[in-house]
Amino acid sequence: MKNRILYAFLGVLLSFTLGFSQSNTIPAEKVGMSSVRLQKITSQWNDYVAQKKLSGAVIYVARKGQPVYFEAIGNSDIEAERPMEKDAIFRIASQTKAIISLGIMMLQEDGLLHINEPVGKYIEAFNATTVAEADGENGYKVVPASRKITIRDLLTHTSGLGYGYGRAAETWKIADMQGWYFAHRNEPILETVKRMAQLPMEAHPGSAYVYGYSTDVLGALIEVVSGMSLDVFVRERILTPLRMNDTQFYLNPKERDRLATVYHYRPEGIERAPDAGTMQSQGAYVNGPRASFSGGAGLLSTATDYARFLELFLNKGEIDGQRLVSRKTIELMTAVHVPDALFQGINGTGFGLGFEVCEDLGLRGKMGSVGEFGWGGAYHSTYWVDPTEELVVVYLTQLIPAGDLNDHPTLRNLIYQAF
Repeated sequence: MKNRILYAFLGVLLSFTLGFSQSNTIPAEKVGMSSVRLQKITSQWNDYVAQKKLSGAVIYVARKGQPVYFEAIGNSDIEAERPMEKDAIFRIASQTKAIISLGIMMLQEDGLLHINEPVGKYIEAFNATTVAEADGENGYKVVPASRKITIRDLLTHTSGLGYGYGRAAETWKIADMQGWYFAHRNEPILETVKRMAQLPMEAHPGSAYVYGYSTDVLGALIEVVSGMSLDVFVRERILTPLRMNDTQFYLNPKERDRLATVYHYRPEGIERAPDAGTMQSQGAYVNGPRASFSGGAGLLSTATDYARFLELFLNKGEIDGQRLVSRKTIELMTAVHVPDALFQGINGTGFGLGFEVCEDLGLRGKMGSVGEFGWGGAYHSTYWVDPTEELVVVYLTQLIPAGDLNDHPTLRNLIYQAF
């Protein structure tokens, strides 16, 4: 009898320790949502799979810190007839950016840097950058940047650093510096970004929103300032305290079957991506050189792991009684630093320090709330946090390119119609 009581107690303790990472959900009605209405998500995603628009996905929705919808739908690997599981591991690509941005803010809290300082203070190669300015109808000229790039420029993607496809694209191509994919590179990230600093940028610092390598530079900056490799810093300062045990830059080979397969959208139906060779392949996340830690797009994760990260932001820097950062840091990260007029021309939406942020609900024209923040990844994943509704959403799939699939707006509509 005593043993039964002890085992029961240990079971409850384990459940509490693991928190909402467990697969169990609560009745949505307990937090003001409809379980019946949320099931529309399952029906719609089963249709996507049946119509061969999507291989599979994991969708996680939590309100007030409680999971109300958590489903694995379709297949992780169609050819192997492997069903999608809730603990499937996904390439989250640019969802890495928010984690690295938090790392930079932690170093600011440590007093080791200030985000308004020039990057060149820590990485000398960025002390004298150049810009490719238009010159004539199709030409360009290389001129000195109007000022030094700051750390905040990198956080807001206003550094002028793109992905190598701007006016000087040929120069970036020759330097083998195009696209977000780094897993095949056999050199430390710091060496890569030092070479990057020698190439002409797409815009002068602070003059335009240019999405690109900025967060990869931030990853190298973390290494320089902290004295740790990026993977160690992220693990020790963020992943381990948050118990994000399945988040990693390169997959443990023993977990190979948990890594979801990448597919390409085709009008006639999705097809499996090649094993290697391009950014749109299965990638070198298992058998690659494991030398380059891409702060811009390198991490692998699960739905529950990433939800843990987002709950930290919803809770203003604290989770499970443990504070990782000040609530003032969270407020600064989720404030609008780049207004909608500068941010990609997306009405009603600006950009903070690592996230897009809703400024005006009507101008944006999508259900949600002012102050909502989120982003996504190249493999068609997305996420958002709605502080007003105390809502966290994580949607993971592996589809690149995604074609005209309308699953992102559909998911948003089906979640908010359940309130």
